[in-house]
Amino acid sequence: MLERITYANEETGYTVARVATERTGPDLLTVVGTLAGAQAGESLRLSGRWRSHPKYGRQFEVDSFTTVLPATVQGVRRYLGSGMIKGIGPVMADRMVGHFGVDILRIIEEEPARLVEVPGLGPKRTRRIADAWEEQKAIKEVMVFLQGVGVSTSLAVRVYKQYGDASIATVRREPYRLAADVWGIGFKTADTIARAVGIPHDSPERVQAGLRHTLSEAADDGHCFLPEPNLITAAEQILDVPRELIGPALDRLAADEGVVRERVPVPGDEAATVPAVYLVPFHRAELSLARGLRDLRDARDDRLAAFAGVDWARAFGWLKGRTGTALAPEQEEAVKLALTSRVAVLTGGPGCGKSFTVRSVVELAAAKRARITLVAPTGRAAKRLAELAGHEASTVHRLLQLQPGGDARFDRDDPLDTDLVVVDECSMIDLVLANKLVKAVPRGAHLLLVGDVDQLPSVGAGEVLADLLAAEAVPRVRLTKIFRQAERSGIVVNAHRVNRGEHPRTDGFPDFYLFPCDDAEETAALTVDVVADRVPRRFGLDPRRDVQVLTPTHRGHAGAGALNLRLQEALTPHHDSRPERRYGGRVYRTGDKVIQLRNNYDKGAAGVFNGTVGTITSVSLEDHALTVLTDEEESIDYAFDELDELTHAYAITVHRSQGSEYPAVVIPITTASWTMLRRNLLYTAITRAKKLVVLVGSRRALAAAVRTPGAGRRHTSLTHRLT
Repeated sequence: MLERITYANEETGYTVARVATERTGPDLLTVVGTLAGAQAGESLRLSGRWRSHPKYGRQFEVDSFTTVLPATVQGVRRYLGSGMIKGIGPVMADRMVGHFGVDILRIIEEEPARLVEVPGLGPKRTRRIADAWEEQKAIKEVMVFLQGVGVSTSLAVRVYKQYGDASIATVRREPYRLAADVWGIGFKTADTIARAVGIPHDSPERVQAGLRHTLSEAADDGHCFLPEPNLITAAEQILDVPRELIGPALDRLAADEGVVRERVPVPGDEAATVPAVYLVPFHRAELSLARGLRDLRDARDDRLAAFAGVDWARAFGWLKGRTGTALAPEQEEAVKLALTSRVAVLTGGPGCGKSFTVRSVVELAAAKRARITLVAPTGRAAKRLAELAGHEASTVHRLLQLQPGGDARFDRDDPLDTDLVVVDECSMIDLVLANKLVKAVPRGAHLLLVGDVDQLPSVGAGEVLADLLAAEAVPRVRLTKIFRQAERSGIVVNAHRVNRGEHPRTDGFPDFYLFPCDDAEETAALTVDVVADRVPRRFGLDPRRDVQVLTPTHRGHAGAGALNLRLQEALTPHHDSRPERRYGGRVYRTGDKVIQLRNNYDKGAAGVFNGTVGTITSVSLEDHALTVLTDEEESIDYAFDELDELTHAYAITVHRSQGSEYPAVVIPITTASWTMLRRNLLYTAITRAKKLVVLVGSRRALAAAVRTPGAGRRHTSLTHRLT
């Protein structure tokens, strides 16, 4: 019997597990190999060989396995109580086995109506258990088939959720459809399946799927389009087919409206053009956003017309009386611009007064009884905006009330009822979300976009803030003066030093530290020590709530993946009295800090979105679900087969931290993540901290990050469309 899984690689299915056998008695045996889909409590028939590991001793290496229903009362009780069958937890498993003995599995399979004989089981719950048993059998069948064509267990579950009983037929006939329909399956996985089911290497279907994949990969890297020569070259490398096959496939894609071709100007040289190829949603969003911003800017109506003839000296005097602080000249300019221009951009680094400027705009608008809407991309950023501006704020998603499928409740035909919209942390707003937001702003209202253009651009496609600042037609103010009180902060001083390409000062500040360490594995261990012990002991901060580890990358000893395993064991270790659930290579426990990996418009009151952070408050093996309390104070339930949407968030990548702010930030930085070490990445990580920054790792890696500029501009054409 499989007693527990100690390690599982989600992608490959490679597993290290402990099993009990009749021969070993109470002693557990270590088995290693591909055990994809196996769960604790199952009885397995294993085929393989014995081997002796130099560090871990005698192990059984598995070549193949089959699931065998347990034959003993103890085995059946453990199997049913493991949380594998929805509706049955440990207590109910005891009752069922106590009533039917080992015959209970046959009863569930052949006579499920008899389950009502068990105390506490009514007809409704009985049907639920019978349905869950049948679904589990069906998923196992799909898993066996998909494992035969190289698909991991977690993806097999997603395929079954998408297609149900038609899963195997769909995979055989239309494997490339999976890349579009099933989250987590891209072209490479679909291509592996297609090869296994006999689709030719040079088929037009495969070439078109490869072109779509290439554009999708480019969008994941932030590009709205690819120049056609770049697209063809990249697709040729991915597909490994003759170049002459790609052109006709692209022609067919364009004819079927799968992509849009358009010549767009080369940035910096409007006379020269490049043939651009867009996926349809990004082309539509770019056109629509440019039109929406132009329409707002040029509207004849003005919902803040009272500011057209205001006595600004008197207004700023009144404002000083309200806030106790006078505005600097460039802040005054920004306030005037926001209240007299229907579209305006405010940018600047930390300590330059963006937040106080926004508060001033809000104070003056409120004095004229304007209806004010404050929004930010994340829950944390919205909370901070509300605190600084003294006015209610929400996330963009909640403001727009996005519906299942992603359509917004508010749009051009049904706009928001507001006079002024202020959007904070605009550097992380991507093209598609910006378009949805701008469409919801009513004609005559004012839109103020606030952000730090030197931070990393959005995770999604586009570079909206940078594109707006590059468009001369959009009014803007850049704040540059660092205020005196901010000059005492190591966080502010070093953020600006890094942004200028200068090495940060790591001594003499009470809020900025460096723990040097050259070895990546030792850096990981030191990072955990800093988070779990040193920072809480020295500063009194809670290691889970107040401290966030930000890494350049997901992989490696000091990457988010490995650090999350270490930090979970340090901060939320296994406890026999606390239920937990393994999914793929991760174990989810009550108290775990987690983050959402994709937009899900069907969850919660108004969807739950990529980057939402929360804490697991309960795990129910019986209900096959766990509950997460998000940073926005909303409880969200996740069925166990939805856990691929979550990952641990003790450590996250810097990209995922955009728009959020934390009391303390710990940044492991090693030469192992050399290709990711860039100035804007380090700058973004530092500026996420309110009270404390701790760098852990290599001085050489730190120097590389400081001297290496950002990755360059993305392929977008929003600036051109705005002019």
